[in-house]
Amino acid sequence: MEQFEHVACTVCGCVCDDLRVTVEEGRISKCEGACRLAEPWFLSQGDHRPPVALIEGQPVSLDTAVVRAADILRAASSPLIYGLSRSSTDGQRAAVALGERIGATIDTTASLCHAPSVVALQEVGEVTCTLGEVKNRADLVIFWGSNPVASHPRHFERYALLPEGRFIPGGRADRTLVVADVKPTPTTEIADIFLPIEPGSDFEVLTTLRCLVRGIPVKAASSSGAPLAMLEDLAERMKTCRYGIIFFGLGLSMTGLGHHNVAALLLLVGDLNNYTRFCARKMRIPGDVTGADMVLAWQTGYPFSVNFARGYPRYNPDEFSAQGMLEREEVDACLLVGSEGVARFSEKALAYLRRLPIIALDYPPVESLIVPTIRFTTAVYGIHRPGTAYRMDGVPIPLRSFLHTAYPSDCDVLNMIVDRCMEDRSLYKLMEVK
Repeated sequence: MEQFEHVACTVCGCVCDDLRVTVEEGRISKCEGACRLAEPWFLSQGDHRPPVALIEGQPVSLDTAVVRAADILRAASSPLIYGLSRSSTDGQRAAVALGERIGATIDTTASLCHAPSVVALQEVGEVTCTLGEVKNRADLVIFWGSNPVASHPRHFERYALLPEGRFIPGGRADRTLVVADVKPTPTTEIADIFLPIEPGSDFEVLTTLRCLVRGIPVKAASSSGAPLAMLEDLAERMKTCRYGIIFFGLGLSMTGLGHHNVAALLLLVGDLNNYTRFCARKMRIPGDVTGADMVLAWQTGYPFSVNFARGYPRYNPDEFSAQGMLEREEVDACLLVGSEGVARFSEKALAYLRRLPIIALDYPPVESLIVPTIRFTTAVYGIHRPGTAYRMDGVPIPLRSFLHTAYPSDCDVLNMIVDRCMEDRSLYKLMEVK
């Protein structure tokens, strides 16, 4: 029996790195400190042991599958690489290198998640912070369109509400929790203040709050579900707190014109910094979707929906999003780095995807909605392979390995495909010279 401490979990964007894992006979027998989402995921590792590679459902060697995958991608005129939120920095870098080599479009799960938030911060900027600052300083915590009790079970425990901080010695007693949402949730049940909002009225509520914060008279509240008296009270609380934070989720960014909603929130936070210290943070859900954004940004200059067809990176969230290209039937081959991300595609996009040659790099337990032409089974970062994952606040967290596996990492597979593409291109050029 072996015990490993300070293990990081990549199930959600919190990337909690204080887990204690017990390994017996090559399997995880106990995972202390894990939440209700993470524990079954850790304990299930090793239950599924598919072949390292499949072509049309038949087991083949890794080399054979790499050759076939490279042939498919080289023959494609408009290949798509999608996913990356369950990968690690090394795998994400390899995916970008492959995309550049074959002139592909590369997109992450962010395009169907917090893409409107990213567009908004590109337009108006953001005042942001680390989760460590929230833990040590925030006395007013607001969740807008987010239900962390369900989506991020340890967020309250580790960062936002319960921990005692350097300037918050009383922990929960020193904090006020406000939840703004369209309906009661498990998170609203533990809130000090629940701000009810009519569906589709986030922009109106945020604009009203901006007026109140800036001292602009508001005669009556719009039909937003939030009484004017509550908005006046919240505006005063935000102006007079010592340190405030708004965590916003998909309930804000994926409703209506989401980027306008998020822009209004970010502008409100900017206004509040004339009176106190106030920040905003996206509630990222998949484990390393933040890392995928980070790697793409420092490799290409853009966070998602990047196209290499002209030999240099181009960015257009509408034109080069994976779902949009599939719905318009502009893709002729697809490589999925983590195929669980396709679950968010529209039926139209999924229907076209199933007609394409698909190469999928998946962890052993993953059961996808699609049947790929080629499936590579890859090692799990943070269990079988070391790596780096970015927490939702952009802080890199090291991942360690504590279980042996014969499966390659997605970085290994992608680099093998890149090498094969380069080898084939060199041979082609040599034939041209002769």
